Amino acid sequence: MLHKFATFLAGCTVLLVLAGSFVTSTGSGLSVPDWPTTYGWNMFTFPPSKWVGGILYEHGHRLIASTVGFFSIMLAAWLWLQEPRRWVKWLGVAALGAVIAQGVLGGLTVLFFLPAAISTAHAGLAEIFFCLVVAIALFTSPQWMDGYGSDIRARELATTTTALIYVQILLGATMRHTGAGLAIPDFPLMFGHLLPTHWDPRIAIHFSHRVGALVVALAVIATSTYIWKHDGDRRELTQPAALLISLVGLQVTLGALTVLSRRDVWINSLHVVCGALALATSLVLTLRTWRGVCAGSKTKASAAVANNGAPA
Repeated sequence: MLHKFATFLAGCTVLLVLAGSFVTSTGSGLSVPDWPTTYGWNMFTFPPSKWVGGILYEHGHRLIASTVGFFSIMLAAWLWLQEPRRWVKWLGVAALGAVIAQGVLGGLTVLFFLPAAISTAHAGLAEIFFCLVVAIALFTSPQWMDGYGSDIRARELATTTTALIYVQILLGATMRHTGAGLAIPDFPLMFGHLLPTHWDPRIAIHFSHRVGALVVALAVIATSTYIWKHDGDRRELTQPAALLISLVGLQVTLGALTVLSRRDVWINSLHVVCGALALATSLVLTLRTWRGVCAGSKTKASAAVANNGAPA
């Protein structure tokens, strides 16, 4: 049940990411100008009849965030009471701390009128919280108890790919919150050329995001190819590798359509969600490649204790 609840919370977090992306895509970030209240009302008593226009997106985002926060409290308490592994208990506490900090950053974003730095930090922390919940769901699964693992090359590739995807998400968040989404208005060319014909800060940010997409795509291809070649009989590794390839392909397509559609709300928002799913999938693949190392370390430690501290 604990694993199922953590998985459910991960699903709720995807919904929260989608709601947050709608707020940004529709320019509704200041539709509710106060925080933590909503036009002076307690957030939970604000009349539904007033949920109109941008207020619907911003207020809805706050309600979903509050629900996810409540579920995070439940998960942390559940882990602390029933989970035997102390490090998993603290992982639940870390997730709870992240979602609280995320709520505070969201409030500061409103109170300081959407500063790019705070808004980008808000987006970046959302991804960290999502990854923490996904990791908890994985660590509490029966399959994790049985053990996974791979060789050092697979671990290096998967870890690097996950880090690159997160950096790319931060670049995307910076682009969104600095208004650089259409700084380069065409695709796949840039102002009709292979490289921008002129530069300013927004063009540089947008260009960096496009270069980052290429780097991530190459890293994902390299990781997945290695997994299929060396661990082709390991479904726990080949399945997330195949899913990651599909998600990155979809992500690149959505990114192109975002530009070509002049930032269509749905396409832009799904682009954000797809990025989060790609990050979570890469994280799952990475953690599974490291499982054998963790299990080996614990086995040696247990043997040492059993031998009164003698080397195992």
